[in-house]
This record gives sequence, structure tokens and C-alpha cells, in this order.
Amino acid sequence: MASTPETTTVGGYELRERLGGRPPSTVVWRAVDRSTGSPVVVKQVRLTGLPSSLRDSLDCEVRFLAAVTHPNIIRLLDLIQTQSSLYLVLELCEGGDLAAYIERNGRVEERVARNFMRQIGAGLQVLRGHHIVHRDLKPENILLSSPDSNAVLKISDFGLSSFISGSEFFVPGNTQTQVVALTVAKCIFI
Repeated sequence: MASTPETTTVGGYELRERLGGRPPSTVVWRAVDRSTGSPVVVKQVRLTGLPSSLRDSLDCEVRFLAAVTHPNIIRLLDLIQTQSSLYLVLELCEGGDLAAYIERNGRVEERVARNFMRQIGAGLQVLRGHHIVHRDLKPENILLSSPDSNAVLKISDFGLSSFISGSEFFVPGNTQTQVVALTVAKCIFI
């Protein structure tokens, strides 16, 4: 699954290992900030041939991440644009995603599940305050700062997100908080 990148550097970042993505438009790399030596993640979005709907979502993702600093939202560290791609430099979450955590640990203690749900709720509150609907919130898009039960959870992958007006939050079908709560609870307690 991991591979060596064709281009080893973008801006001040050395791309080290391909982690995944949604080919052909998105590739995610483990990278290193050459000025500090800090590990980061670089999300490469190829702009060539990207449908306008995905460009709108990308614009929403970039504007939101650039405007928000919150412990339960993945942090955008840098943004680099070339002629063919946009690179989002994000904090690295060493604990992987919530789905992998649940798979590794099995049933999660109620105390841990409560803490995780509280953190996800705090992140969703930030989204709501910025009139953002994530539209792809699932355990795979919730990252853990560390692999243990004391991890800080971070909502990530805003690639399908969109801005909506305040009144749209109350339209049936836009119950993001209820949907994610049920999805995560189902994964944790089953």
C-alpha cells in the first residue's frame, strides 16, 4: 500500500510514504517538514479534471480549516498550490482512525466511549458554528492523536463538506449530529 513518491519535495516538505487517498484526484502522504523535522501529512488534490462540485467542496474545506483552530478538528498547517495540484499540509495523528482503534481494541469501555463522543460532539459544534455540513462523517474520518484511550479525537477529511445557511440545519435529513452519534455508538458498542 505504501509507495515512494515521484516528486520527493513540495514546498518545504519531503514526501516520504503514500498513505492512501481517493485516486485519481486525491493522494495522502506521510511527510516531514524540512525546516523543523516534524512529521506531517500532506493531502495532494489534483486539480486537473476535478469536477466543479468537488472544487466547491475543496474550497469549503480549505476556507474552514484555515479559519478554525480547535482541538477536535484536524489542523491545517500550510497550503501549497502548484499548476496541477493543491497540497494541504495537516497535523499527523499517530493513533490512526477511530475504525482502526475499534478494530484493534474491540469493545470500548463506557468511560472511553463517553469521552470520545464528547470530543466528537465538540467538533460537530464547531462545524455547526461555521455552517458546515461534513457529509462524510464516519469512524474512518475521525483521527486519534495517539493510539491509546486518552487520545484527542479530530474530525478530518472535509472533502465532501459544504457550507449551508443556518435554517438548513433544521431540515430533516441534515441531522448530522444524530447520524454520527448512532454510527459511532454502533461501532463502539457492538
